[in-house]
Amino acid sequence: MGLLGWVHSRGFSVFQHARCISCTFVALAISFLVPVFLPAQTPSPVNASPKASATSGYTGDKACERCHAEIYRSYEKTAMAHASGPAVGNLIPGEFTHAPSGVHYRVYEQGGRAWLSFDRNGADAIHGKRELLYFIGSGDRGRTYIFLEDGFYFEAPVNWYAQKSTWDMTPAYQDAHHIPLNLPLAASCLSCHAADPQSPAPGTENRYSEPLLSQEGIGCERCHGPGAVHIAKMGLMINPSKLDPARRDAICMQCHLEGNVAIQQPGHELNQFRPGDDLQDYVHYFVLTGTAREYRAASQFESFYRSKCKLKSGGSFSCITCHDPHSSPAPSERVSYYRAKCISCHGVAFVAKHHKKNPDCVSCHMPRIQSSDVAHTQATDHRILRRPDQINVTSQNLDQPELKRFPQTEAKIADRDLALAWESLAESGNESAAAEAQKYLPRALAETPDDPALLTAVGFLNEKQGKIQQARSLYEHALRENPFADVASTDLGVIIAQSGDLSEAIRLWKIVFAKEPEKSAIGTNLSKALCAEGNTAEARATIERVLEFNPDLPQARELLLDFNRTPPECELH
Repeated sequence: MGLLGWVHSRGFSVFQHARCISCTFVALAISFLVPVFLPAQTPSPVNASPKASATSGYTGDKACERCHAEIYRSYEKTAMAHASGPAVGNLIPGEFTHAPSGVHYRVYEQGGRAWLSFDRNGADAIHGKRELLYFIGSGDRGRTYIFLEDGFYFEAPVNWYAQKSTWDMTPAYQDAHHIPLNLPLAASCLSCHAADPQSPAPGTENRYSEPLLSQEGIGCERCHGPGAVHIAKMGLMINPSKLDPARRDAICMQCHLEGNVAIQQPGHELNQFRPGDDLQDYVHYFVLTGTAREYRAASQFESFYRSKCKLKSGGSFSCITCHDPHSSPAPSERVSYYRAKCISCHGVAFVAKHHKKNPDCVSCHMPRIQSSDVAHTQATDHRILRRPDQINVTSQNLDQPELKRFPQTEAKIADRDLALAWESLAESGNESAAAEAQKYLPRALAETPDDPALLTAVGFLNEKQGKIQQARSLYEHALRENPFADVASTDLGVIIAQSGDLSEAIRLWKIVFAKEPEKSAIGTNLSKALCAEGNTAEARATIERVLEFNPDLPQARELLLDFNRTPPECELH
């Protein structure tokens, strides 16, 4: 069978929360001509007592325990303190057969190690397993596990859904017909589940230094800031309750706000955010209005900001008005605990006559709603509705959906933000977003002509319109500004390959595939070009590399059969 055409990367340099419940460096110079397959790393155990980092200043919770023992013991019982950790000792065993793919998954412990196995019989049989090293998710709503493949970290394709006590596929792959084993562990997942979040090595998406986790769970310093200076010189720590409302709320917002799209700001990463910073310096969130309003599992802050309690408080009402970050009420105490929070604002006289037979305020005014983005999961409605019959999560219908900054701001919204936000929505399948992206992208690029994300996005827009030379120039410009602009490099390779210069396309794709071997589209492009150039041995090795990270990919399995024919089948059409 003949080989298929080239595949674009089809992504842009836009920051988006990877839903961890669903839910990828070694610096390589752009002139390298051969792939550098990095040696596998040996995972290190979670360090229970990490030393202070010279760069981040994090010390770990054990350093706090010495002076704050009571708070430490109380916090250890909260869900946040158990948001991540080693898989062994925290494994939830189980198994299920996924009907659309016919794959039987099993999560189990054997010989003191945690494993995920996957098996399917028949003509497209596949059998294998991955060792599970870490988990993310406290288990209150769900949990996913992390494995390491040749130095790169990935999320398992199956999740534990606590509310229904069931194992199933990750939300984005409920209907997948093949096993997604190449789901990279994104830095945004670590930002919300780890104590000392780190960035992947430059040029990679999911290669991290060891240990991956400096301690179990989210630590004290995620809300109070790095503690090294405080310990060494008794310097002040951040007290969120003493900050102005915007900076106070930002500490919770960094993990409990998702929106429809989030745009990372140039030169900043979300995991660089520290308590006391302005979150808007790092990321701008947008919500889509004029359509049915979805209720997202990880966007409690969006709903909370719409509550009348929040709107009428003048900034005094916040997450910590009702939630004590240092402790969680026992199940037997939840009703009285949250009722007391309501009484603190509404007064004893009011609640004494308001449905006095039902002391559970939350059951009526903050019920659980099925989330729109995470299967088997309900999330508490933080809109705090006055009337329970208003539970329907919709907004007014408009002829034209709009993107609005969240939280709202009087500052002018940059064209760059709108351009990349609309483009992100268009790439995710929103049909009405494409026209808006085409309107804003050229305007934004005119304002910031050296922005690699915009150059790449406008380049792809030109390519779709048949303006190939303009697209090529824009991709090349993006790479001059940022040699790690791998999407631009990949799509530039497509243009060059289509022009007949396979050698240059191979050079570009080798560089990217060496750093991101989980990107199957790049590996298949590279293998087809190598075969067409007569280098069948390297083509075969490349497609085997694709299958190492994505063993159930039909196109890769077919290509391997083609390359193993006598003579190898390398036709391009």
